[in-house]
Amino acid sequence: MVTFFMDTDSPGRQGWVLTGGKSSRMGVDKALAEVGGIAMALRVADVLGKVCDSVSIVGDPERYSHLGLAVLPDNHPGQGPLAGIEAALASTSSDWNLIVACDMPSLNATFLETLLQTLEETGRDCALPRHPDGKLEPLCAAYHRRALHSIRTSMESGIRKVTDALRPLAVTYVPAGSIESFANLNTPDDLRKYLHG
Repeated sequence: MVTFFMDTDSPGRQGWVLTGGKSSRMGVDKALAEVGGIAMALRVADVLGKVCDSVSIVGDPERYSHLGLAVLPDNHPGQGPLAGIEAALASTSSDWNLIVACDMPSLNATFLETLLQTLEETGRDCALPRHPDGKLEPLCAAYHRRALHSIRTSMESGIRKVTDALRPLAVTYVPAGSIESFANLNTPDDLRKYLHG
């Protein structure tokens, strides 16, 4: 059973779990693949719930509504995660939005809180994790809802890569810490190693 913890000291924050994608390398829907008996999307949602006031899924309502969370349909299905980010920002009622892919079950709530606080304190458009080697984590980032206009403009111009769409934004980079926290489970082997070492 997943328990969602709402932090009353952080009003107006919304969390979004991106479930789009074909999961072709996994062979089954990654969002519904179970880790410790819990669908991966719900594991991610549980962590988001510790730092956000509400958590929703971005994806197909017919596929994910049984998980017990609000499900927001993607405005541009099949167009990649940038479309999911656009859908979340178009629907949000909050200035502060944490948008995360469904396949990162090791995410750390303390780090997510740092992301959100950094965005709130700097007043920028996006707080983006960056590793020491310069690698970015665009599918675990905090966004101000004003970023919608730029992201939508990028999509309309044919951009689909998230990092390309972020270039016009005022981005603040947050040291990512442990790379293990951002492990993506994309294949059955990834899942097996995660579960059994």
